[in-house]
Amino acid sequence: MPRVGLIVNDGKELAVETAYKIQSRLEKAGYQVIRVSSSGGMVGFANPDQHMRILGYNACVPEGFDSGMEFAIVLGGDGTVLSAARQTAPVKVPILTINTGHLGFLAEAYLDDLDTALEQVLSKEWTLEERTSLVVSVMRGEQRRWEALCLNEMALHREPLTSMCHFEVSIGRHAPVDISADGVILSTPTGSTAYSLSAGGPVISPECPVLQLTPIAPHSLASRALVFSDQEPVTVFPATPERLMMVVDGSAGCYVWPEDRVLIRRSEHPVKFVRLSDHEFFQVLRNKLGWGLPHVAKPDRQDI
Repeated sequence: MPRVGLIVNDGKELAVETAYKIQSRLEKAGYQVIRVSSSGGMVGFANPDQHMRILGYNACVPEGFDSGMEFAIVLGGDGTVLSAARQTAPVKVPILTINTGHLGFLAEAYLDDLDTALEQVLSKEWTLEERTSLVVSVMRGEQRRWEALCLNEMALHREPLTSMCHFEVSIGRHAPVDISADGVILSTPTGSTAYSLSAGGPVISPECPVLQLTPIAPHSLASRALVFSDQEPVTVFPATPERLMMVVDGSAGCYVWPEDRVLIRRSEHPVKFVRLSDHEFFQVLRNKLGWGLPHVAKPDRQDI
């Protein structure tokens, strides 16, 4: 019997109600449905007084999920999709994202189109799009103290009510660079439309094999976003005496101490998205973020 996954944001009543309908439809079509909560991919923030999360990123894969699963349907908003990416990418399970949240930037389908989406996916009328993911590790010497998979970005920044921070960033074989700022963001092309965009970074088309480094409120006019090959591993050294906060995809993170370093590298496991139609990136930017809309001048008051 073919197997499919169902990843649900159990905190949203609409997502839970929709999950029952989808599960019934899939089981009638002859599929074994393995339903799990998206909370399994929410690593959370490590308590500095407790043992750090030394588990590898594979620890987020739910029981019963493996490479033999045909696909998984994700019900929730963009945060749920980010969690589901951690649960599925290591075992190469494609995900069909159905939005029950707000913006739905990462959504492939909406509830109004649910029946049509299910018909397409059951008849195998879909394609795959791969998105780059990152492995983010906090290292102390040769010891891995924390690790998680990342689809959008890693942000390393100061705590509230502390002064500006200094970072030494080493990108592959290139000479290290020094950045004075409130923090730094290391993002994928998918993450270029998230936190990095708010910090002044450029939008990057998903198929570009690059990463992006964006300073947060930099002290120097010379510190601007940098785009470089995703084949280059990145190491960030906190050159400041205070501890820093690291947040990955908005739902995972830990404190980073002066003796630590953050290692970011491209994962060998991209996130696989099920596409039911041509995923035209510029159109998504237009619909979701208003990019490229024509400017319309406001009328003069005398003309009203």
